Amino acid sequence: MSGSTARILVVSPVRNEGAHIARVVRAVAAQELAPARWIVVEDDSDDDTYAQLLELEAEVPFLEVRRAPAGGPASGEARDRLSLAQEVRNFNAALADVDLADFTHVMKLDGDIELPREYLRVLMERFARDGSLGIAGGVLVEPTADGGQRSIRIPEHHVHGALKCWSGECLTAIGGVQERLGWDTIDETYARMRGFRTRRFTDLVSVHHRPLASADGALRGHARHGECAYIAHYDPLWVALRSVKVAGRAPRGLSGAAFLYGYVRGAVRGVEQVPDPEYRRFTRRELRRRMLGADRPTTAL
Repeated sequence: MSGSTARILVVSPVRNEGAHIARVVRAVAAQELAPARWIVVEDDSDDDTYAQLLELEAEVPFLEVRRAPAGGPASGEARDRLSLAQEVRNFNAALADVDLADFTHVMKLDGDIELPREYLRVLMERFARDGSLGIAGGVLVEPTADGGQRSIRIPEHHVHGALKCWSGECLTAIGGVQERLGWDTIDETYARMRGFRTRRFTDLVSVHHRPLASADGALRGHARHGECAYIAHYDPLWVALRSVKVAGRAPRGLSGAAFLYGYVRGAVRGVEQVPDPEYRRFTRRELRRRMLGADRPTTAL
């Protein structure tokens, strides 16, 4: 399969993206390789996101706008949506009535990510050249307070959940995406367990338009990442070492403490970890390799 024969299904769970959604839609509409179908699931926004999407739907032939299923958290509980994995629940709801056999690739795209024109074409060419590639995506830059941009650094084997693309074969092999905190790490581990490679490409740069977080928001995010590490069976020694590294981020010192707190809080609360002994063994084996300096995870064939 060449990049030009790829059929991409894009799914975008969105909420309160009125400041960004028009440029995001127009960036996808301008892609050199257009997706075969794009489902945008709007989740009870407090702004004009839904109204804008309805207008844009008329402009983009492959765009389909839906409302999120009822039963999610109320608007006032927006802070807890990440912990409740509401975004990925809406993603899975969109996939539930789609025949995935009609598509070669499935991509999740957040409503504040602006793609460069060549993004999908180049990404599909990378998939076509590497039959073992199961999950891939580019990198992100964010606007800074002084009007510049900063890169969001991630490991080579990790792909941002905000613009993650799976081959159809990989998504089927891993059983889809789990509706839990840490889903965008868990899926990659399962992909490598099933013999697929996971990779981010630094030459595919997209803009993340989300406003910069406050110190309180940053600390909450670090604590959430710590809880993700607990859910994903990360070894306590690795978590301790990681907390030292995270401590160097703003706010310095407190960030590392928040990360460690999130991990311990998950354990004390008895948060459900991935209930799969094979997954736990594979994860611990990967972490040992990384701590010994073999930073690139290997697939398990």
